Amino acid sequence: MTAKTSRTRKDSGRNGTLEVPLRNHAERALSDYFSNLNGHKPAHLYDMVLREVEEPLFRAVLDYSAGNQCRAAAILGINRGTLRKKMRQFGLSAA
Repeated sequence: MTAKTSRTRKDSGRNGTLEVPLRNHAERALSDYFSNLNGHKPAHLYDMVLREVEEPLFRAVLDYSAGNQCRAAAILGINRGTLRKKMRQFGLSAA
């Protein structure tokens, strides 16, 4: 991994390279997913990953922002209307 791919939180890795922990977790989870297919062919992986990641992302950001939708939307880089739509979609409340 290069420093170019590490834009947000930067931590020194074992080899002196910069690593993004979330990226590492995603790579490990995807590697495990492929290892456990047991001969099945993967399909619609992009949609599956978004479904698996999007709701916990919104939960974590809303928790971090103490339910402040304006702040949560800014953290996510989306507008409040989109945030509210996603909150309804996932059955989340601001409190």
